[in-house]
Amino acid sequence: MFGSSTKDVPEVHCVPRHIAIIMDGNGRWAKKRFLPRVAGHKKGLDTVREIVTACKEMGVEYLTLFAFSTENWRRPPDEVSFLMDLFIRALENEVSKLHANNIRLRVLGTRERFSPALAERIQAAEDKTAANDGLVLSIAADYGGRWDVLNAVNGLIADGVSQITEEALAERLSTHWAPEPDLFIRTGGEQRISNFLLWQLAYSELYFTDLLWPDFDRGALEAALKSYRQRERRFGRTSEQLPEQQRRN
Repeated sequence: MFGSSTKDVPEVHCVPRHIAIIMDGNGRWAKKRFLPRVAGHKKGLDTVREIVTACKEMGVEYLTLFAFSTENWRRPPDEVSFLMDLFIRALENEVSKLHANNIRLRVLGTRERFSPALAERIQAAEDKTAANDGLVLSIAADYGGRWDVLNAVNGLIADGVSQITEEALAERLSTHWAPEPDLFIRTGGEQRISNFLLWQLAYSELYFTDLLWPDFDRGALEAALKSYRQRERRFGRTSEQLPEQQRRN
């Protein structure tokens, strides 16, 4: 069980232990090129491969990607159908590669609206990579931050917990096995967190870029990490209380 940044002061490293990303801009990338939106989603999958590889090589321990929110079901049915098919194909094509590279795959979210075929492939992928102890790659799909908190609260109530504490709730969140994200990245120019990891992002460093997700490459990730290393992570303290190596010059 990892501690909470509102209760304890986490260790700060030059490379974030946990990076969370909203991969925004696939549709706009395609539109700029007079392509259908689905072409942007296909190209975005190439970026996922590149960023997963880069994070593994840089020493990132946890990478959480927001792929499909609970609100994304409101999109046009043909686009939703394509995204579900793309998810299935990605699982079929990528899981063996993840496993060969000692990467563990987890999928966050409800899964209740997924087809049986997709739900089965998700479970099989998680089972196959469960013993891997390298990078933990989490895909948030049919996920919402409010759902995550409510699900945790309802679980505690169902167990008869009379007083819900921060620690007890954190243990029920979908990411209870991971430290809170050190760095949150959103591509595509929007500057909001869009119901993603609402509890977990309390003290994360936020990084927004105008780059659309298909254009976000290793160099762009390195730029985000450079910005991260220039931040003072005080967690409520003053600059004078920080270790010398953590103070911003």
